Amino acid sequence: MKTLLLTANRGIEFAEKAIIIFSILLMMVNSTANAIGRYAFGQSLFFAEELNQFLIVGVTFVGFAYAVRKGRNIRMTAVYDALSSRTKKVLLTLISLTTGLLLMFLTYKSVIYVQEVKDINRLSPALQFPVYIIYAVIPVGLAMASLQYLIAFLMNVTHEGTYLSLSVQDGDAEDIGV
Repeated sequence: MKTLLLTANRGIEFAEKAIIIFSILLMMVNSTANAIGRYAFGQSLFFAEELNQFLIVGVTFVGFAYAVRKGRNIRMTAVYDALSSRTKKVLLTLISLTTGLLLMFLTYKSVIYVQEVKDINRLSPALQFPVYIIYAVIPVGLAMASLQYLIAFLMNVTHEGTYLSLSVQDGDAEDIGV
């Protein structure tokens, strides 16, 4: 079972990286092509801004889940750093649980929103693409981040040490390569 979970975890991490890398590269190519078209040929790509907005949604929400996985999410540690190890573990366990549950709630609300956008059949202005398909990335990213926080909660409850994620302990986050 543990091997299956670790394999799934590696596969999801690979997918997150691939989505982020592909989206950023596509934004770069799209923006470059648009600039060349505008300045060299006097004709912009009519869909460039819209495509970049769609890609930013993906990078933002999938990137958030990836940041949580790597323990690279923003944390306010001024008070936290002054606490004892035991108090840090208790606090981080509570933070992981409440953040995971809050993100699960936001996932639920965003699914409802995406369904409403689908029901009104909203299309993007330039590409005439169904907007709900792009917005579907939002609940997926929130759900993945929620899962990472809940895994951190379980790691803190079941293991020694203070865990920020499945494989990152507190204090290790600065040393990890992304």
